[in-house]
Amino acid sequence: MTRIGRSINHAWRVFATGLVFVLFGLGALLISLTVFPVLRLSTLNAEIARRRIQHGMQKTFRIYIEMMRVLGIMTYEVHGLERLNERGRLVVANHPTLIDVVMLVSLMPEVDCIVKRGLWRNPFLRWPVIWASYIPNSEGEELIEVCAASLKRGHSLLVFPEGTRTVPGKPMRMQRGAAHIALAADAEILPVTVTCVPVTLFKDNPWYRVPERRFHMKVVVGEPVAAGTFRQEGEAPARAARRLTQWLLGYYGATEGDRSDRDARAKAADAAVPMATVLS
Repeated sequence: MTRIGRSINHAWRVFATGLVFVLFGLGALLISLTVFPVLRLSTLNAEIARRRIQHGMQKTFRIYIEMMRVLGIMTYEVHGLERLNERGRLVVANHPTLIDVVMLVSLMPEVDCIVKRGLWRNPFLRWPVIWASYIPNSEGEELIEVCAASLKRGHSLLVFPEGTRTVPGKPMRMQRGAAHIALAADAEILPVTVTCVPVTLFKDNPWYRVPERRFHMKVVVGEPVAAGTFRQEGEAPARAARRLTQWLLGYYGATEGDRSDRDARAKAADAAVPMATVLS
């Protein structure tokens, strides 16, 4: 491609990126005022309504991702998609870009999410997030208890253990909230690795700073691991949470081949020997 061709392509992707962000905002407002109220009113059963609205969220986000692909902004691939359809799992993922949650929710027909508490004060989005049973981002024990209750009801829950987007070039930091939730619910953890090349839409990177070529997102769903295998008998919950958090940090800091090996080892260990013994 010539220099002029590259400049035109870059300008187009800046325009297209801005366009999809505007359409996403307008579409979210329109759907919140029309489609989601209809889905809620379609049944008196709150659980059925939750499932229908979460399916609606998935379809909406899938349209958004496909729009970005068709406009030449991005490409993507997904490995292990079938594991995301299993209910009652704590889905944990790294967080390299702004659209990670959009990508992952577009792949899951039903999943509870932790969202900003400010949405409960938004007159347009308040009711859709309530109807979808999304969880406000509160502090400490309250959040852990609500999230654990969601998992115990058989719902899947999406959590980003970093708590914010990764900053390229800086060490990954893990909060212990995801570990405490997994242990409180005695849930299966489903680790998901998201990569984005070239990196874009990361923390403090404005949307209009698009990379020199369209970016490619790769989603790899690992093997589920039982949270209980990180707990040793008689120890304080904080110690088990620290062990699990260190495992997550190592998992996302590993290469793809290392993660595959680790998934296989974890699955074998879970079937034969308690992982708490292996890790002690």
